[in-house]
Amino acid sequence: MKTTDLLIVGAGPAGLSAALAAAQAGVRALVIDENQRPGGQLFKQIHKFFGSGVHKAGTRGFRIGEQLLKETLEQNVEVQLGYPVYGLFPDGRAVCGSPEGAQEIRAKKIILATGANENNLCFEGSTLPGVMTAGAAQTMINLHHVLPGQRVVMIGSGNVGLIVAYQLLQAGAQVAAVVEAAPAIGGYGVHAGKLRRAGVPFYVSHTVHRAIGTDSVEGVELVKLDNFRKVDGTQLEIPCDTVCMAVGLTPMVELARLAGCEMTEIPALGGVVPMHDENMRTTNPDVYIAGDISGVEEASTAMEEGRLAGTAAAEALGALDAETAARLKDEIRRRMALLRSGEFGAKRQAAKETIVRRCEAFEAGRQEEGERA
Repeated sequence: MKTTDLLIVGAGPAGLSAALAAAQAGVRALVIDENQRPGGQLFKQIHKFFGSGVHKAGTRGFRIGEQLLKETLEQNVEVQLGYPVYGLFPDGRAVCGSPEGAQEIRAKKIILATGANENNLCFEGSTLPGVMTAGAAQTMINLHHVLPGQRVVMIGSGNVGLIVAYQLLQAGAQVAAVVEAAPAIGGYGVHAGKLRRAGVPFYVSHTVHRAIGTDSVEGVELVKLDNFRKVDGTQLEIPCDTVCMAVGLTPMVELARLAGCEMTEIPALGGVVPMHDENMRTTNPDVYIAGDISGVEEASTAMEEGRLAGTAAAEALGALDAETAARLKDEIRRRMALLRSGEFGAKRQAAKETIVRRCEAFEAGRQEEGERA
């Protein structure tokens, strides 16, 4: 059995940031990830980040990932890749795969930075070759340098859909349309503007009705929506060989459930998430979370949440005194507040505060029940 002070599941931006914060405090940390390379989503993000200098504004995502990985390794953090976690137990034991077979890891504290899964739409023809998620297309073009198709229709106009659509253009594909069920584009205007200037048509209040084709996608049939209801007789066919779906993400909470963490539903953050306090600690006092598992947001916020969870775990392990930990956590929270400013950010901040309140109420109820017992 392998032992460590801190086990971090997930080597994406949140997990690496957590490891870095904890290691800088002197904690012996182990990061494991089922993928063969670290960095999570950062290494397929070729666009430049927005925000302030402290949040790497003007730096491309994969460059941020390279720097984060370099800093983590310089702190002698152990990173094990290709290690899928099969089980996580409330007593701090994890069972994962390895080149030598299944192995057990026991940790004093655990940080889950497992990220999120892409959502899919179900429609006629959705199983045809050529129908895929936007993340799959982004992986193909930015990591493997392979075009998923020549003529693409993007379903979803959030930031992911807009960014990947533009990257498909840069890679040499034609984007035949961006389709959005809502009456307005969901992502930032700066991303939509790039596509408009390239001549990409937008279809708002529309959705995909079916994919056309026999052995692979040959086109897509759209239908107009009125208050999100399909309007008969408004079908529109667009020739294409690829349909990409950018229709949201769902937090990956399976390991948190196995660890006995209580859940709550926050639709604004992707659905069901583990309850956690302001230090990212769940209702299992030895388990912390960070990144999209705590609610879907941007990579910059995931990194800050990782730093917060890593700092809080280091304090709980006795590597940081209360005064130093409080100062570091306050600095992190100020940076997160900056990221969550503005119209979109304020909604996320309100949703996060709801999670914390629900966690506090749950803990108060559990304490009261224990006192009665």
